[in-house]
This record gives sequence, C-alpha cells and structure tokens, in this order.
Amino acid sequence: MLRLGLAVAVAVLVLDQASKVWILDLMAPPRVIEVTGFLNLVLVWNRGISFGMLGDGGASQAWVLAAFGVIVAGGLVIWLQRAALPRLPSLGIGLVAGGAVGNAVDRLRFGAVVDFVDVHAAGWHWPAFNVADSAITLGVIALLLDAVLRDGRQRA
Repeated sequence: MLRLGLAVAVAVLVLDQASKVWILDLMAPPRVIEVTGFLNLVLVWNRGISFGMLGDGGASQAWVLAAFGVIVAGGLVIWLQRAALPRLPSLGIGLVAGGAVGNAVDRLRFGAVVDFVDVHAAGWHWPAFNVADSAITLGVIALLLDAVLRDGRQRA
C-alpha cells in the first residue's frame, strides 16, 4: 500500500498548494466572501500551530515548525514503507503526510500557513483552516478508526 499512501500524499500536497494559490489571488485585497450562511472564505496567516497557538515565535519558529512537519511526514512515509499496512491506515498516513508537507511549504515560503475556510454558526466561528488541515484531520480519523476496528477484530 506504499503507492496508495504516496499517491494520496502527493494529491493532498498538490490540492493544498493549488487552493492556496487560488485563495491568495482571490483575496487580493483581503476580505470576507460569504459562500453560505455558515461558510465564508477569508485570508488568515497562521503563524502558530493548531488554532494559532504559539503564534508569536517569529521567523525562527516558522523554520522549526516547517522542519517538524517534514520530519513527521518523513517518519510516516518510513512507517508506510516498512509495514505491510491495509488500505485504511495507508490512506490515513498519506493524508497526514501530505497535509504536513503542505503546511511546511507555506511556512518556508511565507513564514506562516495560509488558512481560508471559515465555518460559523450562531455567531461562533471555528478557527480558519485549509486543505492540508482537513487532510490531517481526516487522516488521523482514518488511523484511529483502523485501530479501533483492528482491535475489535482481534478480540473476536
């Protein structure tokens, strides 16, 4: 399943970077574009980690976070290569690795991650996110689901 995981990682990276090129062009000048009653397009420069935490570390932090993302992706690819994994965890690893590299590319290019999806309801806004963030989330869910299902099968 190495090919599946790598193909998914590359697809996520390409989709993530293409969506960010598109949003940077669309949002010049920055503004809010209402798509639906619960979804906006915005331009947010996330200099921190998840949800903007630790976002005041400066340029050196961007390099550290980018390096961390690349190391995580590399470790996941090694895991994918060495283990005979079924389809679901291979898919999950590819999603996480592609998302990690996509956000690392942003940090190296801009010193921050380009976030642009704003989901909201009743005056409450989820922190803005992007394709890479979505892929990482779905990849972790796939890995957790596989672990739960595999544990259930082993007990039966």
